[in-house]
Amino acid sequence: MDSKQIIEKTEEFVQDYFCQEATGHDWWHTHRVRVLALKIAREEGADSFITEMAALLHDVGDYKFFAGDTQKGQEKVARYLHSLPLDSSLIQKILDITNNISFMKTLATDGNFGVGDKGLEFCVVSDADKLDALGAIGIARVFTYGGYYHRPIYDPDIPPNPNMSQEEYKTTEGPSLNHFYEKLLKLKGMIYTSSGKKLAEGRHNFLMEYLKRFYQEWKGEK
Repeated sequence: MDSKQIIEKTEEFVQDYFCQEATGHDWWHTHRVRVLALKIAREEGADSFITEMAALLHDVGDYKFFAGDTQKGQEKVARYLHSLPLDSSLIQKILDITNNISFMKTLATDGNFGVGDKGLEFCVVSDADKLDALGAIGIARVFTYGGYYHRPIYDPDIPPNPNMSQEEYKTTEGPSLNHFYEKLLKLKGMIYTSSGKKLAEGRHNFLMEYLKRFYQEWKGEK
């Protein structure tokens, strides 16, 4: 099995895995992250195979699909990778990315950012994943997720908590609009690559314009 066949098999695995997903972390999210990651990888000189494999698998082990258990999610990805004809060192590189890609992992227990140096491919995939949480797509995904979990769109009596700890982030049930302040508006400042930063700028500005319009309509001004 060559690298092209491994990619194709992984794509089929991920498509099947997410066929019933309805929170905004579906196959098409993975597809968009892969497209963005490969674009950034070309511009930044990252390894395309590691990038594409990590992008395809980046959400398979997400704690949200394992009742908050990060270990079970990591084991799921590891079992799949070990079923492939890949060197152990290559598997570990991919796992290092997928195990640390979640925004939640950037939060320390006291709510401060805890991002370390995890290599170029990690930076590329991380940027691609964050970019898909920005702009028009990011807005659509916020309200898809909130609707799935029956959260209100907005409640002015429930303020956002922009300094969440990991546990608070995993268990919050706040209104969807709070997520802009608790995550989305932070992402532009968390992009690693030059290529990613260029894309993040416009997407971030779109979020700001949306929020401005949202509050105007909420108040009946528009």
